[in-house]
Amino acid sequence: MNAPTQTALEQAIAQLIIDTLNLEDLQASDIPPAQPLFGEGLGLDSVDALELALALQKRYGIRVESDAKNAREHFATVANLAAYVASQQGAGDGAH
Repeated sequence: MNAPTQTALEQAIAQLIIDTLNLEDLQASDIPPAQPLFGEGLGLDSVDALELALALQKRYGIRVESDAKNAREHFATVANLAAYVASQQGAGDGAH
């Protein structure tokens, strides 16, 4: 059973998770795009989510929604985060 190949953005986000949360024993390839990041998956918690949101905002220049339902969906997996980052970057938000 082969895991799906990560896109470049998914790999970059997986590495950002590792770097931000000091998960030294993992490599980006150890976090499959569809693996849940919270609970039974990678085991992240709400504090990790806040740190990760700040890191994503800083790295990609995007705004992370604070709406709990949407945030939970966006942060569910690396694949979801990659899709969210891509959609935010493509939105062309010129408000800086």
